Parts: sequence; structure tokens; C-alpha cells
Amino acid sequence: MEDFYTALLTAVGLVLVLEGLLYAAAPDSMRQAMQKLLESDPALLRRAGAIAIGIGVFLVWLARG
Repeated sequence: MEDFYTALLTAVGLVLVLEGLLYAAAPDSMRQAMQKLLESDPALLRRAGAIAIGIGVFLVWLARG
């Protein structure tokens, strides 16, 4: 169980690092992207979210075998 929490904390940390890099490197672009997201159709956002989940699960499966 300790390995699970280590992996979870590592994953959350990496997400925060990557997202933080985007905001630090290109704050104006991130602001524009958020504005576009606010104006997007909710169905499109759901599909994009489902695709992201699928890709994420596939990558975890690939890495963990």
C-alpha cells in the first residue's frame, strides 16, 4: 500500500510541475486557452476528457505492463 501512495504522490507532483510550467512559460496563452474552454460546448469538453482518460489509462498500462 505504501507503493500506491508513493506512486500517487509522484503522479500528482508531476502533474503540478507540468501545469505550472505552462503557466510560468506562457501565461497569456494559458489565459486565452481558458477563455476558449469557457466558450466551448460542454459535449466537446466531455469528449476531450474521455479521450484524455483513455490515453492516460493506456499510458499507465503501457508503463506498468
